[in-house]
Amino acid sequence: MSKLQLTLACWNYDRTRALADGRVRVQGVELNYLDLPVEETFFRMLRHREFDAAEMSLSSYVLSLFQPEPPFIAIPVFPSRAFRHSAIFVNARSGIRAPRDLVGKKIGLPEYQLTANVWIRGILEEHHGVPATSVRYFTGGQETPGRGEKLKLNLPPEFQVERIGPDQTLAAMLATGAIDAFYGPRTPSTFYTKPDSVGRLFGDYKAVEQAYFRTTRIFPIMHTVVIRREIYERHRWVAQSLYKAFADAQRLTSDDLIETSALKTMLPWLVAHVEETRSVMGHEFWPYGVEPNRKTLETFLRYSHQQGLAKAELEIERLFAPETLEAFTI
Repeated sequence: MSKLQLTLACWNYDRTRALADGRVRVQGVELNYLDLPVEETFFRMLRHREFDAAEMSLSSYVLSLFQPEPPFIAIPVFPSRAFRHSAIFVNARSGIRAPRDLVGKKIGLPEYQLTANVWIRGILEEHHGVPATSVRYFTGGQETPGRGEKLKLNLPPEFQVERIGPDQTLAAMLATGAIDAFYGPRTPSTFYTKPDSVGRLFGDYKAVEQAYFRTTRIFPIMHTVVIRREIYERHRWVAQSLYKAFADAQRLTSDDLIETSALKTMLPWLVAHVEETRSVMGHEFWPYGVEPNRKTLETFLRYSHQQGLAKAELEIERLFAPETLEAFTI
């Protein structure tokens, strides 16, 4: 019997590489792995639904569930996670020295609904006293003019969001002071080219992020993996097959991180870094599945609703294929 032909769009992560190179097989599937940068994958999947399965912005996926006929179903795999205190950049002349100084300022965002920005706004409001409604947001291209929101937004009026000009970029505006700060997953180019003008809000961001984790036990989730719903409905077994394969691929990478006989990466103190990470976050610091991530997911869903994006605060179980919520036992 022939296998199901499935095209998956996902970036070239160490934790997914075994899927891309065939060391890990998806049961019942002939996988066509397309190595694409995340912005391209999200745009093509959200606008045109080009792939059978794809890495997907958690924020965009949550918003897609409010469509009359939700186009995707997710599995609890999280190929991208990141602390985002390091993703807040400020103009050196803005007078912003501490988070509370952001209140009343002009903030640049590539898109309002980006997952990283949902986390940043939520963390600033909950832990630093900066309400999401207390600043003015300016959206548009970070390095190239003309970027728009991938999804149409209908925000409550208390959230002030404006478009920048058709020839402007947020990176340049941050350097000149046309905006006071910038939130975004990609470091703006002017942080490197204009170091006297652009800096991070949290200079010692590693210590700040570790303290945040110790307090909250949250390692923010950025992306999940979705399947086109019509494919899932025809082949319900695909969700579990993909979930198991992603978990197997991640396990191979996790083992490689602590290999000492010969380093498999070009980082000379990788093992020390892994040991430090485990001392702060525990042995399984990047878990897949719902239960180990329940608090993280609940926090994100709350932030999305509070920030005018999600129309309601969803139950976690609505996000994922039910076949992936439990496993058999012997």
